Amino acid sequence: MPFVSALYRYPVKGFTPEARDSLAVLDGGRIEGDRVLAFRFADAAEPEERDGLDHWPKSRGLSLMDFPSLARVRLDWDGRRLRLEVDGAPLAEEGLDAEGRRRLSEAVTGYVLGTPDARRLRASGRLPLTLVGDGETSRFQDRARGFVSAHSASSVAALDALVDAPVDDRRFRSNIVIQGVDAWAELEWAGRVRIGDVAFEVQKPIVRCLAIHANPDTGERDARLLPTLTREVGQTEPTLGILLLPAGSGGVIHVGDEVRIG
Repeated sequence: MPFVSALYRYPVKGFTPEARDSLAVLDGGRIEGDRVLAFRFADAAEPEERDGLDHWPKSRGLSLMDFPSLARVRLDWDGRRLRLEVDGAPLAEEGLDAEGRRRLSEAVTGYVLGTPDARRLRASGRLPLTLVGDGETSRFQDRARGFVSAHSASSVAALDALVDAPVDDRRFRSNIVIQGVDAWAELEWAGRVRIGDVAFEVQKPIVRCLAIHANPDTGERDARLLPTLTREVGQTEPTLGILLLPAGSGGVIHVGDEVRIG
């Protein structure tokens, strides 16, 4: 029987995940505590509102797609303070008052400028970085609807077998990892999927970006997964995982929850 094997949320857009035992799915389709903060480029606009929902394309601030070295930064967000560390060493720990935001932005800027991604950060209009978001509202989504993302562990394992570099669930930045289904089977799902007590409607498969090339431990682009998906798996577009929205109200899902398809 398919079940949830891992859950993740991403408090800071474009940064590494926090593994969770449970996630609260909001009625509108986002995850509580997910993408509630972001490091904005100097010339970037605020989140846009469409149909009453905020969204904010990743090109407006730091993200793994363009700054793979961010994969080395581990974070913890407890609702009051953001703690960052690199390779086990503290980088910064601050609250969201003006001084804390300044120190966090300066610490992240200093870190990135010391990596191979420095030239991207020095591009026109990017500095100084500003930490934005209230730490509560899930508003820094790529898409106006937000969505909950899911993939099967078998799909990741099948892709791992095709390349020399290690490939695990973290590369794909999904909220939900599902065990017990065949590789790529989730791409064919349609209609409803029930995870624990929450019913979802399947929206569409997820077309991937360069973020999946970054090793989640080293921050190096060590696996050319986009061409692997198209050339070796035979996909028209590089695709892994699906987007979901609650079929009614949201609720809480847990690691170990049964997944019922159809």
